[in-house]
Amino acid sequence: MEVYYIVIFFVFGSVFGSFYNVVGLRIPNDNFLESDRSYCPRCDKTLHWYELIPIISYLFQAGKCRNCKEKISPLYPTIELSTAFLFSFSYYFFGFQLELVMAVLLTSLCVIIVVSDITYMLIPNKILLFFLPFLIILRIIDPLEPWWSSLVGAAVGFLLLTLIILVSKGGMGAGDMKLFTILGIVLGYKGILLTFFLATIFGTLITLLLLATKKINRKSPVPFGPSICLAALTTYYFGNYIINWYITSFF
Repeated sequence: MEVYYIVIFFVFGSVFGSFYNVVGLRIPNDNFLESDRSYCPRCDKTLHWYELIPIISYLFQAGKCRNCKEKISPLYPTIELSTAFLFSFSYYFFGFQLELVMAVLLTSLCVIIVVSDITYMLIPNKILLFFLPFLIILRIIDPLEPWWSSLVGAAVGFLLLTLIILVSKGGMGAGDMKLFTILGIVLGYKGILLTFFLATIFGTLITLLLLATKKINRKSPVPFGPSICLAALTTYYFGNYIINWYITSFF
């Protein structure tokens, strides 16, 4: 029966991932409700239902628009597959308990931010404000231990990123600071510090990889949101294991 539910969460995750692609691409342009139907961004052709099946349509169309034959961004199936995996993994990790709702919300927030930040280098306030009350309510109902960890985590996330923004003179954006503040509520003060440490490592590795593959040059800006989200999800699921390993290994 557990495999059955994992498959269900995978399918629903792929569907929501497809929707999150739309949200992440349209919200920054304020055209989320512009059209009821999805369309090709290059030729503006309205897409049929069989062109919108998550993951599968991309594979059957060989990654190209059926009308203009232009390549479809691999970001679409990557987001769909990632969301599907994270939804199913969340169920596998937590089962049917309240923390599963938090896991799905955190995944959803991170996925949308990744799409938006990769595409526009922007973390929209509308997205953060939409998720914020749900995350706060869940942490009130199901608090961390100790209960004040979320409050301190939010404060640490805000102050740490604010300090970095001031010192770097805009090297990081206000969107990153707001995201860290919200993540502090979810992860607590230990989790947000680990998230910052991991985000720095992931960001460095991603930048080096992009430079090595000549996707960017040394002057090209690199969005930090995806690194933050990857670090936050790693901390959310495995933070306690990482912290315990560190303490037992070095102290």
